[in-house]
Amino acid sequence: MTKKILLIKTSSLGDLIHNLPVVNDIRAAVPEADIDWVIEEPFLFILRLHPGLAAAIPVAIRRWRRTLWRRETRDEIAAFLLRLRAQTYDAVIDSQGLMKSALIALAARGTRYGLDFHSSREPLALFYHHAFRIPWELHAVERNRLLMARALNYEVPQRFSYGISAAPRRFDWLAAGPYAVLLHATSGDYKLWQEQNWVELGNALDRAGIRCVLPWGSTRERERSARLTRGLRAAVVPPALSLDDLAGLFAGAKAVVGVDTGLAHLSAALGVRTVGIYCATDPAATGIYGCARAMNLGGIGNPPAVSEVVAALDHLF
Repeated sequence: MTKKILLIKTSSLGDLIHNLPVVNDIRAAVPEADIDWVIEEPFLFILRLHPGLAAAIPVAIRRWRRTLWRRETRDEIAAFLLRLRAQTYDAVIDSQGLMKSALIALAARGTRYGLDFHSSREPLALFYHHAFRIPWELHAVERNRLLMARALNYEVPQRFSYGISAAPRRFDWLAAGPYAVLLHATSGDYKLWQEQNWVELGNALDRAGIRCVLPWGSTRERERSARLTRGLRAAVVPPALSLDDLAGLFAGAKAVVGVDTGLAHLSAALGVRTVGIYCATDPAATGIYGCARAMNLGGIGNPPAVSEVVAALDHLF
C-alpha cells in the first residue's frame, strides 16, 4: 500500500538544499512512499531536478503577505488550501520549524510531525501530534535527516545523496572555453568577502586560462559585478538569470566559488567543484556539507585569504 508523505520546507534556497537528502532517505526506508513537498513558488525548479518526488505544491507566502487585502491574493490562498487538503497524508512533516510552516502543517490532512520546544527557533510543538528533540549541534542536513527518521521510524542511513542533477547549458553571451562562477553576493553585507579579494582570485583564474562569470540578482549586485570586472582581465557580467539558468551555468563550470549563499549550496549539491567562503557564519552548522568535490574555508570573523582559496581550487582540480 502506498504511503503518502508531505514535506514542508518552503524556503530559503540553502535550507531547501539541506532538506533534499531526506527524499532519498525516505525512499530507501519506505520504497512505496509517494512524497509531496510544499515549497515557495520561486524555488520550484529545485524539486524538478529531483526524480524522487511525486508532486511539488507551490505556496507564495512571501508574495501574499504584501497583498493580503486583494481579492486575487485571497483566491490564490483558497486555491492553495484546497489543493493541500485534497489529499490525506500518512505523515505531514514540518522540518522548517517556523510559524508559517507550522500553520501549513496544521492546514494539511494527516498526522503532523515536527520539532519540539527545544529544537526550533519558535515554540511550535503544540501544532504537531508528535514533536522530537533534534540536537542543535548537528549540521542542518543531519537535523533534517534525523527528524524524518524519527517521524517515520527508521534508522538514518550511513550515506546520503542530494539526488539532483542538471545538464550544462550554453549561453549566447558566454564564449566557449573553461569558466568559473564567482558568487560574490549574499543576503547580508556582513557575509561579504572583500572586493579586492575577488579581483585577485579572478586574475589568478585568468592566468590559469579560466574566464570568470559574475552573476547577480539585484541592481546593487549587478553594479558590484560590473565594478569587480573592471579590475579583471577577462570576466563576464551575464544578463539576468533565472535559478534554472544558474543551475545549467553551474553544471558547465570548471568551478564555483561563493560566499555563504544558497547558490553555493546548489552548486555543491549538483556535484560541481565548489569552494565556500565564510566570513561571519559557521560552516560547521550550515556550510556546504557531504559533497566530495567541495570545500569550506573561513568562519566567524576569520575570512580566508586569497591564497587559501586558490590552494583549495588547485586541490579540487
